[in-house]
Amino acid sequence: MTQFDAIILGVIEGVTEFLPISSTGHLILASSLLAIPQTDFVKTFEIAIQMGAILAVVVMFWKSFLNRDLVARLVVAFIPTGIIGLAVYGIVKTYLIGNLWVVIGALFIGGIVLILFEKYYQIREHGKQLNEITFRDAILIGIAQAVAVIPGVSRSGATIVGGLMRGISRVAIVEFSFLLAVPTMIIATGFDLFNHGFSFQENEVESLLIGFITAFIVAIATIRWLLTYIRKHSFTSFGIYRIVLSVAFFFFLIT
Repeated sequence: MTQFDAIILGVIEGVTEFLPISSTGHLILASSLLAIPQTDFVKTFEIAIQMGAILAVVVMFWKSFLNRDLVARLVVAFIPTGIIGLAVYGIVKTYLIGNLWVVIGALFIGGIVLILFEKYYQIREHGKQLNEITFRDAILIGIAQAVAVIPGVSRSGATIVGGLMRGISRVAIVEFSFLLAVPTMIIATGFDLFNHGFSFQENEVESLLIGFITAFIVAIATIRWLLTYIRKHSFTSFGIYRIVLSVAFFFFLIT
């Protein structure tokens, strides 16, 4: 992996981490286009640079982590994700991450789900605010997030749909999704790095730092844009984008 590759992947991570279009799926597809072999390091890189985007959340929403009630709900939401993720970690890392067909299928199906769900959700005018999210809501959102262990599903997309199903407002569930990403990705990245053994070469550490910093900077801009966008728009456009991208890559692979 070159420094240029690390920058490109860092930009993609920063843009896609909090949009319901799957950052992991985009990183895998981009790695394929850049002809980057799916080695153990690359798989770890695609997980670890997400910490750059997560740092952007901490910087922008640090006051939210001082709210004990909100933090308690984030912890509860993470529990089902942690249990399910730990149970299937070996399968995901060995067979799913890096599998282009899995990513394409998940992007396509997720796009359809997002579009269909938006048609149902349009009839709702109001929803719960961030401080009205219950522990039951948090558990169900955590279960929804766990589905995102499948590359291409989208962690943010799964949590957003799960939250909307619980009657939470668009802005509130997007903010909750931002915050929930912090414990989820810190633990997921830490667990992956622990299993990798931290046995990186010097050029690999450099690539990680470049990807991390790039993702951090780009994620700040993306978060600000998304919070403005969802106040006036639905998530349908993201569903359409997922379908178009999956179809394009399908024909790319078969040709």
